[in-house]
Amino acid sequence: MATIKRYKNSSGDTRYEIFVSAGTDELTGKKRRIHKRGFRDKKEAALAASRFTLDADAGSLSTIRSMTFKAVYLEWDAAYKNTVRESTYERTYIQVKKHVLPLFGNKPINKITTAQLQQAVNQWSKQVTRNYRRWLTTTSRILRFALRRGYINKNPADLVIIPKEKEQIGDVAANFWDKQELTRFFSYIDAKQEPQKTSLFRILAFGGLRRGECLALTWKDISFTDSTITVNKTLSQGMNGRQLVQPPKTRKSRRTITMDSKTMSALKHWRLVQLQKYMALGFNTNKPDQLVFSNRKNKHLLLHKPADWLKSIEDAHKIKHRITIHGFRHSHASALFSAGATVKEVQERLGHSDVKTTLNIYTHVTESQNKEAVNKLVAYLNF
Repeated sequence: MATIKRYKNSSGDTRYEIFVSAGTDELTGKKRRIHKRGFRDKKEAALAASRFTLDADAGSLSTIRSMTFKAVYLEWDAAYKNTVRESTYERTYIQVKKHVLPLFGNKPINKITTAQLQQAVNQWSKQVTRNYRRWLTTTSRILRFALRRGYINKNPADLVIIPKEKEQIGDVAANFWDKQELTRFFSYIDAKQEPQKTSLFRILAFGGLRRGECLALTWKDISFTDSTITVNKTLSQGMNGRQLVQPPKTRKSRRTITMDSKTMSALKHWRLVQLQKYMALGFNTNKPDQLVFSNRKNKHLLLHKPADWLKSIEDAHKIKHRITIHGFRHSHASALFSAGATVKEVQERLGHSDVKTTLNIYTHVTESQNKEAVNKLVAYLNF
């Protein structure tokens, strides 16, 4: 027999608890009663009560009590993989396999404590700068799943205190280049000898595309008539390192952006070179679905290829202020702001679904803007 009751937690939220009669303990002769709480709604509580009642009747409660974290994770994983993209699933799978299971995999799910989780997240925060938050979030989701299944009566991760991200001492170089730095970078690339490389970096810097969006482009996405690039897919990494083409990151990521004349000219030149170069390799690239950027086998470039090209240029010319491939997107946003673009315009061009992302990540102030601000201050105070 099961009883369901409603109560308020410490935050004032409505929760439900269940009381299930589970027969008599063979060792003590006392009646066994199961008490679980923390359910978000009555339906969830009723399902857990039914499960416990059936398990009690079948004599399998001892099995539930002894379930390991890994066993629960596998149950959660079977459902989770159908709710996210393969690229997202792959990242979660790797983080659980490398960082969570080694610590908690063999522990009984109902024996994991807040203290153990706190010790784990403290340890993770010393190993990495930010990812420890994701690892804890995933661990908490698995424990929440266990709570809903009735394997535990509370989520011990709810009381974990997340360590503050450690800030580096001294100046930290911004992950973007200003106008002078971008100009200097492109002067290191021979547009005639390296047309594919020139086109790729110009799209990143002058279009603000994400790496995967850029590498997934086909020639039918390029309109030389309108001088536009249409973003409607992205290249990602799936299970076992395989690359796959997926829909864009968000609905807002689907966009058509107007490009500058020099970038379009660079693309036209690369298009002609590609036709000749790949014809010699035995490929006919004169078709709409032809990749804009491809390897010698006319397949997608590896996702790390742009970063390899960038590093080789930075090394060859001893560039001190280095950025990542995503830094070109930052540079594009900063340039737009410097040119007077509004936050809304930048948001639309970059394909951000939330304007907060635009504000939080891309409101960089260049050195020239700092100087201009000081000059305005001096002119205003004038003493």
